[in-house]
Amino acid sequence: MMIHWEGVMPAVTTKFTSNDELDLVTFEKNINAQMEAGVHGIILGGTLGEASTLVQEEKEILIKKTLLITDGKIPVIINIAEQSTKQAIAVAKHAESVGANGLMILPPMRYKATDFETVTYFAEIAKNTSLPIMIYNNPIDYKIDVTLEMLEDLIKYDNIQAVKESTRDITNVIRIKNRFGERLKVFTGVDTLGLESLVIGADGWVAGLVCAYPAETVAIYKLVKAGKIEDALNIYRWFMPLLELDISPQLVQNIKLAEVATGIGTENVRAPRLPLQGLERDRVLNIINTAMKNRPSLPDYKNL
Repeated sequence: MMIHWEGVMPAVTTKFTSNDELDLVTFEKNINAQMEAGVHGIILGGTLGEASTLVQEEKEILIKKTLLITDGKIPVIINIAEQSTKQAIAVAKHAESVGANGLMILPPMRYKATDFETVTYFAEIAKNTSLPIMIYNNPIDYKIDVTLEMLEDLIKYDNIQAVKESTRDITNVIRIKNRFGERLKVFTGVDTLGLESLVIGADGWVAGLVCAYPAETVAIYKLVKAGKIEDALNIYRWFMPLLELDISPQLVQNIKLAEVATGIGTENVRAPRLPLQGLERDRVLNIINTAMKNRPSLPDYKNL
């Protein structure tokens, strides 16, 4: 499947039972809700997916299950976050062999690679797969900045096609578009900059709160792209307290609580993560409950 790098692509959560096993029933319910809302792709195995806690067998089950649910209607993209180039290449090859449609790749984990090492890491993966690739640039969390100069070196590989831009410097969207035009598609990866990034030219949104609120997220995207900024802004203002739950070390717990509220998830996380406790739990639930009481009616965004 050819990937059109545009639109809303949720970084989906992994669903667990109370016995710490994969909950494929709830997982399917959530993926179906995403598709019904009109998302443009599914991203598996990111931070929200608690990928670092999953064993290889579980990752493979989730890939195959997602491909079965989506049935070729939207692309399924696998996140790669590995410590070694060798293992990253192995993950890329495996993803391709089981039918994944694309890759989202982080820089090397647990080692602050130089610019040259980082470019070489991405390049070696690109050379060993035919799958299209989105580079994930998040120096805030992962301490490596993929600069414009590094991207200049990487675009010689045709399958490097997009960037998930999470520097928090929104003008970087414009810098990338000015430098590379349509050669590199740009996705915002910061929920609290979603609308702004789309307005100034981002092609899409790799979103977090979409896991609980897929229709609202896709509606904002569609309205912005249709030039209906004020309509999009009305939804976005309501959404902002929820979106701020994404920029927290406990984003997984926060978003899973929101999924409970909308009926498309459970609160179960995998240790060392634990469900929220005490005053912090009360604070997050208050944000979610307030949002649910004031949830906006959406326009017919699918037909824009």
